[in-house]
Amino acid sequence: MELRDYAALSAVEMARLVRTGEVSPVELVEASLDAIEQTEPAVNAYSAIFHDDARKRAAQLETEARAKSFRGPFHGVPVGIKDLFLVDGYRTQRGSRLYVDSVATETAPSVERLLGAGAIMVGKTTTPELGWKAASNSPLYGVTRNPWDVSKTAGGSSAGSAVAVADRTVPLTLGSDGGGSMRVPASFCGIFSLKPTLARVPTYPLSPTEHLSHAGPMTNSVEDYALALDVVQGPDARDPQSLPAAGLSYRETLGDLPKLRCVLAPTLFGVSVDPAVAAVIAGAFGEIAARLPVEIVDAKLDWPDPIDIFDALWVARGALYGGLKPEDMARIDPGFARMVARSASIRLEDHFRTLQARAAFNRAVAEAFETFDLLVMPMVPIEPFAAEADGPPDMDMDKPVPWARWTPFSYPFNITGQPAASVPCGWSPSGLPVGLQVIGRRFADEQVLQFCAAWERHFDWRRRMPGACAGG
Repeated sequence: MELRDYAALSAVEMARLVRTGEVSPVELVEASLDAIEQTEPAVNAYSAIFHDDARKRAAQLETEARAKSFRGPFHGVPVGIKDLFLVDGYRTQRGSRLYVDSVATETAPSVERLLGAGAIMVGKTTTPELGWKAASNSPLYGVTRNPWDVSKTAGGSSAGSAVAVADRTVPLTLGSDGGGSMRVPASFCGIFSLKPTLARVPTYPLSPTEHLSHAGPMTNSVEDYALALDVVQGPDARDPQSLPAAGLSYRETLGDLPKLRCVLAPTLFGVSVDPAVAAVIAGAFGEIAARLPVEIVDAKLDWPDPIDIFDALWVARGALYGGLKPEDMARIDPGFARMVARSASIRLEDHFRTLQARAAFNRAVAEAFETFDLLVMPMVPIEPFAAEADGPPDMDMDKPVPWARWTPFSYPFNITGQPAASVPCGWSPSGLPVGLQVIGRRFADEQVLQFCAAWERHFDWRRRMPGACAGG
């Protein structure tokens, strides 16, 4: 298979071609591995590549396909898995020198379901250490780079997962999002991802910030995402928060867009948005108002910025690492080490007051959403910065969570647990993608997907590919 042809296929298209016998799982895996070989020197999206295991599984699935036996809707489709997810028998290194030899003895629920549906894991994808920040570098893996401009960050923490989809080495990956970790890299890399309602997709092992952390697919099309969400959603005994199955097929809801009430907000909390980003967002707003069958409504979004809540919850996770030996502290990401040190000052009563403040903020947001269905706004107020950096040059390193200062539109919706997507809406004059964030009410994941699918039919971002792209 020519890499250019492979790169143009969605996961749904790949699976269809396998079912009709036009393409085999072996061909798809070989194309994926060739694509990785072509792009990896430039972007570093993968922490590990499983050539032999992927080929062996592809051969087995090809035999099954010839017998018209299919394991599920992703039979034969190559995928990548973020290296925070457990896969039995494989290392889960978490971007950390502390876990370089850590081998999983069980498989995370979402991975288990995706592989059970016939997907083929070709590799693990990179993450900053323990997924703690929104940049794309780690002490273990080095720097993961943006395929649109390799001098720029890919965002994080699902950095490699976003890049692997953007550079077309795989059509589907899994990521996680505790403060923007799927949506920020999706925005920076020009792909689609939805942080589904908290616990829609079960997580295991439980994150130290379990009340913030979501898991889900990352894709180049809304249909691919919806089908993957159909596969990975639903309860699992290992996640006590996990929700019952939604009782619908998200893919089947992607037809005509109902007349949803949308608020178009150019910013939130009075945050200044980079003019290059603001111009793309303004153009998208004009297209939404003119082209999509939605009702544009005004709403007063006067919530207080919940940054203090997020700071306290995020820093608290550092307490789990407070017992590290000095020599281990010296080996971890310096920013993560500062967070661990800061966590020692958090008192139990302070933590419970933070949880009360979280509940109050969540109520205020939920009551506002009674007057509209979707909030549409910028995903990130800045363009990608230098790949080696943790943030833009003016980032205040003295803040409890420095990276949260340049991602002010993502963490509020981790606090509330609402579904929130990043969908591409254009490119800045520097040629870098800009993402539109679409937020829905809790449990209304299908409305976010319906809107994003309607936008994709109007604005097909897949026609434009990054410079570091398979077959490019």
